[in-house]
Amino acid sequence: MLKRLIAFSLSQRILILLLTLAISVAGYIAFTKLPIDAFPDVSSTQVQIVMKSPGMTPEEVESRIVVPIEQEMLGISHQTVMRSQSKYAIAIITLDFAEGTDPYWARQQVNERLSNVMSALPSSTSGGIAPMTTPLGESFMFTLHGPLSDMEKRTLLDRVVRPQLRKIEGVADVNALGGLVRTFEVTPNLEALAARGLSLTQLQQAIELNNASDGAGRLNENGESLLIRSDSRVRNLEELGDIIVSSHQGTLVRVKDVAQVHTGALTRYGAVTENGQGEAVQGIVLTLKGANARQVVQHVREHLSDIEKTLPQGTTIEPFYDRGELVNRAIHTVSKTLLEAIVLVLILLLLFLGNLRSALVVAAVLPLSALSTFLMMHHFGLSANLMSLGGLTIAIGLLVDAAVVVVENIEMQLAEAKESPQRSFLPPLNMIYRAVSEVAVPVTAGMIIIMLVFIPLVTLEGLEGKLFSPVALTIVFALSSSLIFSLTVIPVLCSFFLKPKAHHTPFLVAKLETGYRKLLNLSLAHPKQIYVLAGGTLLLAALIFPFIGKSFMPTMDEGDTILQLEKIPSISLQNSIALDLDIQKRILEQVPEVERIVARTGSDELGLDPMGLNETDSFIVLKPQTQWQVKNKEQILEKIRLVLQDVPGVNLTFSQPIEMRTSEMLSGVRGDLAVKIFGSDLDQLNDLSKQIAIVLQGIEGNEDVMTLENSGVQYQELRIHRDMAIRNQLDSQNVQAQLKMLVEGKEIGSIIEQGRPVPLMMKGDPRLGESSFEFSNIALPIENAAAVPLLSLAEVVKTEGVVKIDRENASRMSVVRANVRDRDLVSFVDEAKQLVAEKVKLPTGYSLKWGGQFENQQRAAARLMLVVPAALTMIFFLLFTTLGSVRQAVLVFVNIPFALVGGVFALALTGEYLSVPASVGFIALMGIAVLNGLVMISYFNQLISRGVAIEEVVREGAMRRLRPVMMTASIAALGLIPLLFTTGPGAEIQRPLAIVVIGGLISCTLLTLILLPNLFKKFGLARDHHV
Repeated sequence: MLKRLIAFSLSQRILILLLTLAISVAGYIAFTKLPIDAFPDVSSTQVQIVMKSPGMTPEEVESRIVVPIEQEMLGISHQTVMRSQSKYAIAIITLDFAEGTDPYWARQQVNERLSNVMSALPSSTSGGIAPMTTPLGESFMFTLHGPLSDMEKRTLLDRVVRPQLRKIEGVADVNALGGLVRTFEVTPNLEALAARGLSLTQLQQAIELNNASDGAGRLNENGESLLIRSDSRVRNLEELGDIIVSSHQGTLVRVKDVAQVHTGALTRYGAVTENGQGEAVQGIVLTLKGANARQVVQHVREHLSDIEKTLPQGTTIEPFYDRGELVNRAIHTVSKTLLEAIVLVLILLLLFLGNLRSALVVAAVLPLSALSTFLMMHHFGLSANLMSLGGLTIAIGLLVDAAVVVVENIEMQLAEAKESPQRSFLPPLNMIYRAVSEVAVPVTAGMIIIMLVFIPLVTLEGLEGKLFSPVALTIVFALSSSLIFSLTVIPVLCSFFLKPKAHHTPFLVAKLETGYRKLLNLSLAHPKQIYVLAGGTLLLAALIFPFIGKSFMPTMDEGDTILQLEKIPSISLQNSIALDLDIQKRILEQVPEVERIVARTGSDELGLDPMGLNETDSFIVLKPQTQWQVKNKEQILEKIRLVLQDVPGVNLTFSQPIEMRTSEMLSGVRGDLAVKIFGSDLDQLNDLSKQIAIVLQGIEGNEDVMTLENSGVQYQELRIHRDMAIRNQLDSQNVQAQLKMLVEGKEIGSIIEQGRPVPLMMKGDPRLGESSFEFSNIALPIENAAAVPLLSLAEVVKTEGVVKIDRENASRMSVVRANVRDRDLVSFVDEAKQLVAEKVKLPTGYSLKWGGQFENQQRAAARLMLVVPAALTMIFFLLFTTLGSVRQAVLVFVNIPFALVGGVFALALTGEYLSVPASVGFIALMGIAVLNGLVMISYFNQLISRGVAIEEVVREGAMRRLRPVMMTASIAALGLIPLLFTTGPGAEIQRPLAIVVIGGLISCTLLTLILLPNLFKKFGLARDHHV
């Protein structure tokens, strides 16, 4: 079949060139349409439910909202994990679904179950399913600057900016934070109500009943139809004050007589501060799952510049996080390495082939393969990102393999024909056909083997699967295209550009051949020493391997930094803001590399990130690297740590926007390591997590060990005397509702202003929420009776409670999180497990789970242990079918461990850890090692079939195959050299891979050229062949 394909290509040369041109054009068009992002979409199918219930404590939220919803959600098919967080006034429940579950189907299932349970939840509960974005959806963030007040800025963001941005295709929602949300407010005067014998309920009902409009049908008069409409909606504060509450002894009592009417603001659960100067208003653009991030951000930028022109004088929109910049930097990193690799490969081709025409013919495979890869990526829905384009960079060195072998053989055949008189009459096309046919089978088998080696990566699951599947797929696409082009287009190009001429050996190859001949003769003369040497290196590598650190993924530098702060649980919003501003001032004054800080405290409007008032995420924007006084980002973070050392009552940890969301999405926890403690009693969980945190802090390599201080929230608890309540025409629920209205505030309608509804709130005097004394001395007004002091209805007690309650799969849990620095993750966890088992005694019914990045590393390792042997078995089968001999297939297979030896030494020397990318490097090595061995043994077999003696076969064959083996190895290695020195996002992931492959290529090439001829001479043939 291969011979037919080659014959067809050479007989239809013009057609082949036209087809190649068409594929190239289609590939270029596909490239322009590829969605571009920094990362592959690593999010699983996830549905979040956000429920809000003002005034509820975490325990109440858990028992009255979370538990009923969790019970209803159990049993949805394809569900993998259900996590929940109960905090003051908010619950967030996250359901993770199995890979490949349709997100719309998942949302529909959750929605159906949620609507079933809604009636069982408290009446004050509101909320539902969160927008369909991914945890990585926060793609653009900005603040509003200008002379306006915080309330005006927030109104501008809500009414002008947000609606405009939500229209953009690919935007799921725009989250608004900070500032004050404007309301119309009615503040009851309790003494005035009591004096007139009116209750709060009467005041509320009077406003609700007199702020409505309705239609009454049609009136037909003189053949015309008139629509009847009654309108008693309140239009402004004056009309609101004029609403009549009751007629008291013939006197009308209006709202303004018993309450103050004014504009106010909604109760705040969070705030945004900037640069230590004060509060700010922030918008976050959330992209839809599967949207093209670069395109969405581009449209957002364009829209914002248009919106800015319509804003009041002096008001500007200042972005501080732009995913588009990261995407551009990442794509720049990859394209730069790609170009460098191509240049290096071209230089090498020229040196080895010694002929510019041959080098250019081989190099033609590079752009052709790349373009057809883009075509296939577009077809299979892959995006162009760090990982998929990184796959192409890794493949650069391998792409020319097949073409090198083909062109090199054609050159040799043409040169031999020129020199031998009996073959010189053969037409060049015939000679090219023979030359290509000779190497077609081993080249095809070798390429298929390399592709097979990468197939296991497609089966990886979780985060590593999503990151490395695109790598494997692009490599497979590129190699398959390169193989097809090498057998069709390359022979055609050779027929046009290569002319039969006398064989001349390039300078570099001549030098290599001279050195290699001596080495080969020496090794064939002393085979035993060669075996001992090879065995020794293998043994040494086996001894070194256990000492190489193991981790999951190198941390990628995104360029943006987040400083996460945690303060004492009982802190008020005002104090939390003041502390944030103080910290920002300190950093900006003492760390000159920091340009801007935007910090978010507490919960956001959508409730997607329900932090407490004591938690802050600060975005730290750094100046360009040219203006830094230190060498790297690590030193800047160290400076910030030193600056904040003497700030009392603050825990801090550093993260990055995508890293933080990714780890949060995968394990519900931010950090390299998360120790989850499951149990039922909150105090016991809190105590255990503190003990474990102390153990982790004592282990070398720990950094930012944190466990949430899950107690210390101060409660002013009211224990209502039911008998007293009944005597005063009240009940417990009524007392609770009135207190909630006075302190938290209650929405009792809305007033339409410029076509938009503004909430109408009823809320007590602000002093009630600021002093225990004022609160305790409230006297509740009662209908037609004297006001009742709160202290006669209830006993007021101060207690402590929890900050939040975490649950996973319907069990309560507490979490200790830690980052690991200057040490590999696996050895850190092994030591931690041992020490925790010794020092922390778990009560009955309590269990531990080690999660975070560590969990992913364990899963990836287990998966590879299963899949790699399967791939090796397939490779062995392919070798056996190609070579037709188990003996020779085993000989080629012997190359694999020796290839891995170099990779192990390279890791040990550079101090890199064995992470997922390094494992990918080892997988790639297996394929290259097999390819080299296969090319050499196939040629040995050809010589044997011509009846050459075994001694001569080994010498002649090894010398003849020196050039292709050296070329494939050095080109593959040089193609990866740019990855060693590249900087920028993603370089950290590609570097371990390049180190392993380059190291392995050195050992593998040496052993192919020296050990394999010796092994073939002794074991390559059955005994009867040696005669």
